[in-house]
Amino acid sequence: MHPFALLQQLLPTRLLSRLMHSIASSRYRPLKNLLIRAFMKLFRIDLSEAVMRDPLAYESFNAFFTRALKPAARPLPEDPAGVASPVDGTLGQFGELERDRLLQAKGMTYSAAELLGDADAAAPFLGGRFATIYLAPTNYHRVHMPLTGTLRQTRYVPGRLFGVNPMSVRGISRLFTRNERLVCLFDTAAGPMAVVLVGAFCVGGMETVWSGTVTPPHRRSGGVTDWPVENTATRLGRGDEMGQFNLGSTVILLLGAGAADWASHLKPDAPVRMGQSLGHLTPGA
Repeated sequence: MHPFALLQQLLPTRLLSRLMHSIASSRYRPLKNLLIRAFMKLFRIDLSEAVMRDPLAYESFNAFFTRALKPAARPLPEDPAGVASPVDGTLGQFGELERDRLLQAKGMTYSAAELLGDADAAAPFLGGRFATIYLAPTNYHRVHMPLTGTLRQTRYVPGRLFGVNPMSVRGISRLFTRNERLVCLFDTAAGPMAVVLVGAFCVGGMETVWSGTVTPPHRRSGGVTDWPVENTATRLGRGDEMGQFNLGSTVILLLGAGAADWASHLKPDAPVRMGQSLGHLTPGA
């Protein structure tokens, strides 16, 4: 095992992540104000796009961290066939699935079946398109819809809580299929779409607009948890908020074969903003 992975293997990542969630959620004013001031200074946070611009008016550090932006701050593609980036972040690997394999880093791949929790869920995406976006602590941390879609299924897959920063991505094999994750499957006019929220070390929690808090608690094992269609029938428009991370992580977007082509100017390690066009739906898709 890579030494960096071994170090994380030895850490009590769930305990530390739950502790981080408790601290970040605290409404004790001296503590939350200290955290917000320190974060603002360390990362030079600009609140000009935020709905609430007074940093100390937030009820907790987590409320500050997941702050809402003004509606005009993240315009959607003018082309109705544009696929909108679901988040602010850094574009990792993207492209076409080689059968059921997604590229994690140079020389490292993982399977769609492992990522989504079973082969049946992965079947519609074989030969399709994928894009991986990493959210750093300074990024906007709400997740939005790349396309208009109807929620078909939500699936929580338990797992580890390794870091998902670039060093971890290069050093830990099958990272995104080993970490806990929330798989959101949608039906769109262009076919199936999956938006996968990947948990990570010190990510205190994940939540969606239709079911609320999903984690914590964090589970390493015990089988997947599915929310069936009849309990989660939700239709969301392109650009609508669908969830958020309580501290940063990664989102993986999957589209079916022939549904879309990624934009020619996209490059790994390039910054992207929520709403930015990642590509276009294929005519007739």
